Amino acid sequence: MTTDYKVTVLGLGAMGLPMAARLATRLTVHGFDIAEPRLALAQEAGVRTFGSAREAAEGADALLLAVRNGEQLDDVLFGEHGVAAVLKPGAVVILGSTVGTEAIPATVARLAEHGVALVDAPLSGGPKRAGEGDLLIVVGAEPAALETARPVLELLASTLTVVGDKPGDGQALKTVNQLLCGVHIAAAAEAMALADALGLDQAKTLAALEAGAAGSFMLSNRGPRILEAYTEDGAEVLSRLDIFVKDMGIVGKATRAAGLAAPVAAAAEQLYLLGQAQGLAAADDSAVIKVVAPSKRTA
Repeated sequence: MTTDYKVTVLGLGAMGLPMAARLATRLTVHGFDIAEPRLALAQEAGVRTFGSAREAAEGADALLLAVRNGEQLDDVLFGEHGVAAVLKPGAVVILGSTVGTEAIPATVARLAEHGVALVDAPLSGGPKRAGEGDLLIVVGAEPAALETARPVLELLASTLTVVGDKPGDGQALKTVNQLLCGVHIAAAAEAMALADALGLDQAKTLAALEAGAAGSFMLSNRGPRILEAYTEDGAEVLSRLDIFVKDMGIVGKATRAAGLAAPVAAAAEQLYLLGQAQGLAAADDSAVIKVVAPSKRTA
């Protein structure tokens, strides 16, 4: 890898900034964010910042995007200030978000009009792991596009799994992944609420569960944050609850389109929807325990 390769990161928030900083250790990185403080932090990390997304993206070999949904993806690429037209012919757009499969075919077709390919690469891991190049990334992309994107993907991922040779394959696998993650977080919250209702020490219960057959990554990862849900400030927000409102919605659409019953996923989705309705949208997703148990019973 050399600094001749130019990658643009649009959005320098909780995930975008550590990814941009990681990439800047080996590549030329351009960045843009609407928040001035984020631009200053990016500059300190070796990222060259610009006053608009189009300026930052002009002539890039790769564009790394983390958007909320398909509508935002379309607006960033093809809207009034869309950047697709200023990318270098032969460039790739690396989509790191979970947006579902529905938006992918139209995006691929419109990018092709500009000589640009889509690399469908939803990622997981959180800000700390992003800065360390320790993300899990699943990829669906044509082989030539994948090779163009490799300098970015290999710097960011400790686990890079190519699941198919077309965009949409990555979204499909990430949808399956999010079904399990959403259900596991909801189940962990219910278990901790039951422990409290039975008069058990939640911290001791969590430690015991982690050591046995009921343990899971999400129980260990979210469990300590679930125990902080009732504190004055709640747990540190590492993954907003409304992300799982979105993602479990994507799961629901996928299962219905496939004609597949998914009652456990549907029940978990309702918990996140209730949490959002109760004002917990911007809270950490571990706050879903407050949906089934609004207050802690034992001190």
